Amino acid sequence: MPITLTSHGAAGTVTGSKHLVEVTRVDGSTARVLLDCGMFQGEAVRGKDHDPNRSFGFEPSELDVLVLSHAHIDHSGLVPRLVAQGFNGPIWSTPATRDLCTIMLADSAHIQEYDFEFDRKRALRQGREPEELEPLYTAADVPPAMALFQVIDYTEPMQILPGITLTFTDAGHILGSAAVHLTIDDGTKVLHLTFSGDVGRYVDRLLPEPVPFPQADVIICESTYGDRDHGPRAEAEEELLRHVLDVCVEGKGKLIIPAFSIGKTQDILYTLNSLSNAGRLPRIPVFVDSPLAINATDIVRHYSSLFRAEVRAELAKDPDLFNFPGIEFVRSPDRSKQLNEMKGPCIIIAASGMMEAGRVRHHLRNNLGDPASAVLAVGFCAPGTLGARLLDGASEVRIFGDTVVVRARILRMDFYSAHADRGELVRYLACQEPAKVKRVFLVHGVERGLLGLKDLLQGKGFPHIAIPRRGERFEL
Repeated sequence: MPITLTSHGAAGTVTGSKHLVEVTRVDGSTARVLLDCGMFQGEAVRGKDHDPNRSFGFEPSELDVLVLSHAHIDHSGLVPRLVAQGFNGPIWSTPATRDLCTIMLADSAHIQEYDFEFDRKRALRQGREPEELEPLYTAADVPPAMALFQVIDYTEPMQILPGITLTFTDAGHILGSAAVHLTIDDGTKVLHLTFSGDVGRYVDRLLPEPVPFPQADVIICESTYGDRDHGPRAEAEEELLRHVLDVCVEGKGKLIIPAFSIGKTQDILYTLNSLSNAGRLPRIPVFVDSPLAINATDIVRHYSSLFRAEVRAELAKDPDLFNFPGIEFVRSPDRSKQLNEMKGPCIIIAASGMMEAGRVRHHLRNNLGDPASAVLAVGFCAPGTLGARLLDGASEVRIFGDTVVVRARILRMDFYSAHADRGELVRYLACQEPAKVKRVFLVHGVERGLLGLKDLLQGKGFPHIAIPRRGERFEL
């Protein structure tokens, strides 16, 4: 009986992760398992006649199960819309992913509503009829979606449907992130399928390294950095300190750090805390200007048992690894606005990491024109996003409908990316016997990353590697 795979997102692009596994059993019935339900962002949406976030490519009500690899919006962001359009099955995740989705999806709903209302008012000011499209979902759609979540810990097998068993292993990407392993018995054969989700780093970060996984027949693997390597960990702390000294101490400017609320914000705070404990961090104000990041940091504190052993040992000396003298966690919008009126050097950490949403856009609009200030990009920015345009050297950008001239320096640090680089992806797959892997599907990457990783894996002996197009169906 056929088992098929169709990638409805993160196929030839980085965002919108959605992979549908369909199992036709001996009795003729079909089981449908969706791996991730992520939102398209950046170039995948902008400028297109049809918003891909408004069409799943399948009927939500026909799905039996949704399995989430982790809480980032490009992997979980359309869950409320999926439920609103008819999905009513269980949503399986790790406990930390569920808790993070509680705040991430509520924040995403707020952004959908805010952007819709902003666009409507702008159209009216310009004498245009507002677009008829409603927000992708609203805050009212989030609680029904969260009510469907069910959780299992790492390495705990769970039969999620007759003949289909799910196991999570730690992917080391963000708190609660998991590689998804399905053992599928259709009545005639048994297939072992692994979906990597997003693979983390083999460096000394807050979280442990990605965990090896059992032999798979089919692997769906991310390829975000399939064509490049990150800098060594030993240089990261020194590089961040150099940027702080250069921009804030020597230049008396503001250092704006756009950072995802989950993962990167905590990694950066952990580094700054280490520098502060060592007496090396200059006494300049540090602002975490993101209610979502503040809430996420509280959740990360709660799950300190998932930290690396060395980091857990540090808690005996320093019970709060994200708090140090000079830091302020900013929740209120009024206080956030005051930061733009402040004179003098400071560090502002704000979401979002790709600079597409959140409070960071206000800080960029107010500081990109200042040659004394700088923007430090610390992670991947999908093509078409504001972050990608700035990294590509744009001399001016549009923010909130206004043209903003770029005079500030645009800096980059790849270390804080939570994605494995090409060498680390090869290392992650080294637990497999290539000859026993019938198919490898490379997803979650742009063309250069996909092709770069394909060449590397072919050189390692993986014989059958495919790069799916969106909507392309494969029989496994």
